[in-house]
Amino acid sequence: HCNFEFDLCGWKQDENDDFDWNLRTSTTRKLGTGPATDHTLQEPSGHYIFIKSSFLQLPGQKARISSPFLSRRNKDCKVCVGEILFYYHMYGAHIGSLVVYQRTAVKHEKILFNLTGNQGNFWQRKALILAGDGDEDFQVVFEGIAGKGPKDGIALDDLTLSKEC
Repeated sequence: HCNFEFDLCGWKQDENDDFDWNLRTSTTRKLGTGPATDHTLQEPSGHYIFIKSSFLQLPGQKARISSPFLSRRNKDCKVCVGEILFYYHMYGAHIGSLVVYQRTAVKHEKILFNLTGNQGNFWQRKALILAGDGDEDFQVVFEGIAGKGPKDGIALDDLTLSKEC
């Protein structure tokens, strides 16, 4: 489970993207960008990760962050289908996209979730099944794609991987 209150909990910024997800609080947000509170504490001082469209990013540029490797060799992970639960906040007139992938150790990516556009000024919950064949280790990758609006952003909080994996 990662609530981002202290660090990125082993999640890593991908090197093959255009910019990074940033750890932040709502107390440091600029007017009109991002959620008013984090999801975990429901406080402006709570942390989450965030990307925003700005003059530094062109529409379509991507930020990616990936989980530690999860092992299919774990017998419980073979028996039980794994799951990732997370909360997202996508608000703004020209918001970009949030794409979630399951990536194998040999870099094969399967899209689990793809959402574009304004989803409202509140945190929303999503659970995704992490299915797979064989014994190949894998990661979960969150990709934020910049939109056209300088005040628009995508936030993630409370990323939880099922204990089976």
